[in-house]
Amino acid sequence: MTSTSVNPDLVADLAPEDLVPGKAVTLLQRVLMPRPADPRKVRTLYVDEERSERVRVRSRSTGELSAGDEVSFATYFNAFPAAYWRRWTSLPTVTLRLSLSGACRIDVYRSKANGDVIHAAGATVAGTERTVELELDLAPFIDGGWYWFDLTADEDVVIEEAGWYADREPLRPGRLAVGICTYNRPVDCLAAVATIAEDPVVLAELAAVVVADQGNRKVRDDARYADLAGSLGDRFRLVEQGNMGGSGGFARAMHESLENTDATHVLFLDDDVQLEADSLHRALALSRFTDAPMLVGGQMLAMQDRSVLHTMGEVVDRYSFLYRPAAHAVMQHDFAHHSLRRTPALHRRVDVDYNAWWMCLIPREVAEQVGLPLPLFIKWDDGEYGLRAGAAGYRTVTLPGAAIWHLAWTDKDDVTDWQAYFFARNRLIVAALHSPHKRGGGIVRSALKADLKHLFRLEYAAVALHVRAYEDFLAGPSAVFPALKEALPSVRAEQASYVDGRVITQRSDIPEPEMSAVVTEGMAQPPVGKRSIAIAAVRAIRNNLRPMAEERPRPQLEIPSQDAQWFVLSRLDSATVGTADGRGVTLRRRNPAVFWRLAKSAVRLNVEIARRFPQATADYRGAYGELTSAENWQKAFTQ
Repeated sequence: MTSTSVNPDLVADLAPEDLVPGKAVTLLQRVLMPRPADPRKVRTLYVDEERSERVRVRSRSTGELSAGDEVSFATYFNAFPAAYWRRWTSLPTVTLRLSLSGACRIDVYRSKANGDVIHAAGATVAGTERTVELELDLAPFIDGGWYWFDLTADEDVVIEEAGWYADREPLRPGRLAVGICTYNRPVDCLAAVATIAEDPVVLAELAAVVVADQGNRKVRDDARYADLAGSLGDRFRLVEQGNMGGSGGFARAMHESLENTDATHVLFLDDDVQLEADSLHRALALSRFTDAPMLVGGQMLAMQDRSVLHTMGEVVDRYSFLYRPAAHAVMQHDFAHHSLRRTPALHRRVDVDYNAWWMCLIPREVAEQVGLPLPLFIKWDDGEYGLRAGAAGYRTVTLPGAAIWHLAWTDKDDVTDWQAYFFARNRLIVAALHSPHKRGGGIVRSALKADLKHLFRLEYAAVALHVRAYEDFLAGPSAVFPALKEALPSVRAEQASYVDGRVITQRSDIPEPEMSAVVTEGMAQPPVGKRSIAIAAVRAIRNNLRPMAEERPRPQLEIPSQDAQWFVLSRLDSATVGTADGRGVTLRRRNPAVFWRLAKSAVRLNVEIARRFPQATADYRGAYGELTSAENWQKAFTQ
């Protein structure tokens, strides 16, 4: 629970002259009402109705309260993230502007970095229709904190519209090019385009929507395409090219935006997202007010459970060279169960190294100075771009209240499927470009540890793809661009050559296990302590030295995805394992010959990587310009 303190100088009603409009010059973020179809869980992102009846929604900006209702806007999308504006801009104040009718009381609160709540200002409004502005100090937010307002209705009240404003014009112009990379998702892609085209605030800032279509289910063949293209006119640009992954699609969108539009900012957007359009405006507004050009990213809400904030922001651990949650970032937070006001951890400012490209705004001057994305196909391209921009003096901020809904990665098998190759190879490339450690720090040790766990889990396909990734990294930067279009088909073929690399989805094809799930229940308890873990590892190695008996016609066990740990599978000869998304299973069969062949290759190549890492660093850094140049990307686009 948070504590609430009162500032005696501000509790009294503000004088009428303090409420007169005139301070609100530039809109920073709108106060949004929930959609009529939003369930109560999702409504908690917009309104805290704990002490009132449901707000009756007329539109995304207009809502009605009944007499006696007390509604708080201390919510994810409607509170103002003051700490981020305090840290990254020179704005001294922010103005809350409300247009409403009906007698009510407005109370403004602010929070501290530790979650303590302080009453900041209060005003009583008569029943006539009027516009009220309250100017609020941004000084006390250096470490964290939000502003929000509560509204108590003395009679029926209508909030016509509300928003948070600056009292001045931005430092820089704002013309937005939205770049969407899509692969066989025409419906989702055009839904995002429609959200942008139908929003008047974003539309007024829009220079272009650039869609890089890399699939064989074409965007131009969708029923909505003609109407959307017609409504946006020459601001809609559709380009089609072969599949070069996210990096190729976003590189094309950036290239087209820089070459063919007057956009001052390029905003990357995934095709498989649900979009709150004001998030785009909020990111652009912050970037226009920052003291120096800055990348501004959106946070991720979980598509599967839309009231859940999946991640607040990320950094790259420079020793292990793995991305991870930023310091003090909150993960998997459900606003339906714990409101912003009652969650102290959400009030501390979180600083990041980069923002994933589900939504990331990049100023034109940044792109022109540091170049286009690396040709990595998928994985690490967004992290590398943030590190590269940071090295050039351009920071990245992940802005609360600017967010998209996206499929959470906990429902993906991207560390074991074909993407495992790109993660392993690209991690090494990015480490060569950005690691401060001569031999890559802990990257070799963590790679070998991960490979051993995969082998114990009978995930031979993943380790085979890692081995290939190590070889391709050692081949040097000259192999990166050619692999952009060539790697995926061969990677998929290699994955499919292993039985554990093929997903079984047909119910009739899933084999019945020999043993009951009760056995799994007993095996799923993890070893605790170094001694127990060491004993379990020795047993796992000993089991993989043991020759296989005659192949069993049925797997020994059926193991749910969450129980498929190394200390379980390393004790078995065979099992079916559920996929993370629950749509199928993979068949795991112990094969000592494959185990030891892959283990020896992984060790040999990682030793070679450690030995040659200083030279690889020099090679990749020397090729930086070639890997990010518009000229080389243009050749890839036109091949």
